[in-house]
Amino acid sequence: MPAIVDCADELRSAVREASAVLDELPDEVVTRRPGPGKWSIKEIVGHLVDSAANNHQRFVRARLQDTLVFPGYAQDEWVAAQHYQDAPWRSLLTLWHEYNLHIARIMELTPEPVRSREHARHNLHELAWQAVPADRPATLGYFMRDYVGHLEHHLRQIRALIDKHQETDKS
Repeated sequence: MPAIVDCADELRSAVREASAVLDELPDEVVTRRPGPGKWSIKEIVGHLVDSAANNHQRFVRARLQDTLVFPGYAQDEWVAAQHYQDAPWRSLLTLWHEYNLHIARIMELTPEPVRSREHARHNLHELAWQAVPADRPATLGYFMRDYVGHLEHHLRQIRALIDKHQETDKS
């Protein structure tokens, strides 16, 4: 299990590398939806902003409460309500980039005893990307690593969309 400092570095590295690639994409690529009901690259990045906003609060609140019980959010509805498809791309990308660098800082600043404390009461079976069964204890450190895993999952999804767009453009 990687240390949180490694996890924070992994988050920074993933965000910086992805930002360099995403910054070069033209609007017609970032707004193209792969199919009906599917998110565009812009909307995926918007979802990652929402994930950052929700998890930022969760990570800070976890330091101040005795459980890992947090509110969820309706992902599709949040993306639709904020009209990420129409948002200025560079602004959205900058927001996502900087927010995640801030979260990496929060990860590093969270004391190890807070990160490793086991909580019998949690709802990571509902919130985590890789769920923790409700009858098993969970830690904030696990939830932080799970956040990075979720972000990397969506970056792989974006990479696949970019590759698909490039293949389509060659045809």
